[in-house]
Amino acid sequence: MRDVRVVYTIWLRELKVFLRDGRIIGTIGQPLLYLLILGQGIANGMTINRAPGVSYLQFMFPGILGMSVLFTSMFSAVSIIWDREFGFLKEVLVAPVSRRAVALGKVLGGATVAVFQATVMVVVAPFAGIYPSPRMAVEVLLLCFLIGVAMTSLGTAIAARMRSMQAFQMIMNFLVMPLYFLSGAMFPLTSAPDWMQTLMVLDPLTYGVDALRHVVLSGVDSPVGSARLAGLVRWDMLTDVSILGLAAALPVGVATVQFNRTV
Repeated sequence: MRDVRVVYTIWLRELKVFLRDGRIIGTIGQPLLYLLILGQGIANGMTINRAPGVSYLQFMFPGILGMSVLFTSMFSAVSIIWDREFGFLKEVLVAPVSRRAVALGKVLGGATVAVFQATVMVVVAPFAGIYPSPRMAVEVLLLCFLIGVAMTSLGTAIAARMRSMQAFQMIMNFLVMPLYFLSGAMFPLTSAPDWMQTLMVLDPLTYGVDALRHVVLSGVDSPVGSARLAGLVRWDMLTDVSILGLAAALPVGVATVQFNRTV
């Protein structure tokens, strides 16, 4: 029960910091920029003709969801560096509580913040021609939480061994953009060259975006079945969720081990 209280306390702190700092305004700006400006601009120049009834904005929307979760989750780990520099992390680590519980609280807090941002994106989905049903909204948010756990734990595992904010930001910039661009967020995996498809298959975010696309495309005129035949989705939902779950479980384990070694 003590570990559960620790997880809850760290989780609640992450949410309060996020809401108090007003970060929600800044974090939704980039996804909306991609969706409403970049996406609309590209949509005027191309159409997903292989799947009748699916516009490019509808195709791109799950990728924007994945991007917002990725960016929010990975960079939520930056609080570990700040906590170390200002002494809060030291106070937590010397307390008679499990470090694994502290790490898990960080991961769940970052994933929950990412779900908050995904909720905002679901609200503005009609601008992309998507009208979520309650079931679709719940499924999207559950998938975003799973993606958030995977990405936050990866960021936490990296931040736990970092001593410099500059070094952490450099690694994040080097890691985040390839994860996003290789996820199939902006173009179908099947349209990429063979060497790029190999890298995309190794990207855990690819399966999250593919799963989100399953859910989102089920709510437009063109059913998922025809979208799959058109190459807009690559795997079935069970495969996506299974691999995404594994991609979430492994980094969580690594993050807790790395955090346990933090001094």
